[in-house]
Amino acid sequence: MITLIGGAAAWPIAALAQTSKVYRIGTLTGGPAITPTAGNGAILFRSLAKRGYVSGQNLIHEARGAAGKFDLIPQLIQELKAADVDVVVTYGYPAAAAAKASGVATVVAYGAGDPVATGLVTSLARPGGNVTGVSDDAAKLSTKRLSLLTAMLPGLHRVAMLWNNGDLGMSMRYEAFAKAAQGLGALVQPLGVREPEDYDEAVATMTRDPPDAILMVSDTLTDRNRKRIIDYAAERRLPAIYEVEVIVRDGGLMSYGADLNEIHDRVAALVDLIFKGTKPADLPVEQPTLYRFVINLKTAKSIGLEIPATLVALADEVIE
Repeated sequence: MITLIGGAAAWPIAALAQTSKVYRIGTLTGGPAITPTAGNGAILFRSLAKRGYVSGQNLIHEARGAAGKFDLIPQLIQELKAADVDVVVTYGYPAAAAAKASGVATVVAYGAGDPVATGLVTSLARPGGNVTGVSDDAAKLSTKRLSLLTAMLPGLHRVAMLWNNGDLGMSMRYEAFAKAAQGLGALVQPLGVREPEDYDEAVATMTRDPPDAILMVSDTLTDRNRKRIIDYAAERRLPAIYEVEVIVRDGGLMSYGADLNEIHDRVAALVDLIFKGTKPADLPVEQPTLYRFVINLKTAKSIGLEIPATLVALADEVIE
């Protein structure tokens, strides 16, 4: 089904074609379909509009989301291919992998892990195929997140790490974190999950062998079940750090991650170049330059945790 952005519903496709070239963009996620009016979709489509791709005039959006049913992703990418999209923007490794296999020009927006290690691209500088995008440095970010936890808890010894071990990109992120922890003298309590039901065992493991803190890796599965970890951390009075700030706004303690406005602006720039004829193989994979550290002081007070003033001073945003 074709989704026209914003007020485009009143514009027949023929009328669009008469005004200018019509560009078709697909979005694919393992979670809910991207909407151009909220969340990441709103940021992306604002950035596209700045580059002249205006809803209702020359842009048609095909949105697909697997709603957590990852086995549907190959079918969804084939639907986008059949819709003759010029480019597909993906969120998460499963979506990116399916797009790569389809041969459709692809821009990875977020959450696919290290694209070289997972085989999405040959190298960051020379992707060499139909995929480009934006990718962060998992090892660097893991060290930073761990250092923030250590600054909060100088005696930190054991960190529980929750991630989707059915996702290759996220499993490699776990490995990067485990190496970073080893280098800083901390132990990682691995809590890999594949289904919502696996959270029961993860919680039971932490209850039997309590960690000093929690780090949750963000992907469709963990984000959709984040309330269980937020609530558990609050109940056990455990500090926790997340990768995306929306979880802190939902009651998580703190997050450190790439600025989503910058990421989507760069994604829009890559989409623009592909619309104009550049091949993904010739577009280097970019890395974020802006990162945000967000702290929820209300959550800290609720669990009786006093965050050092030096750490609060480092925050880009403090929620009170």
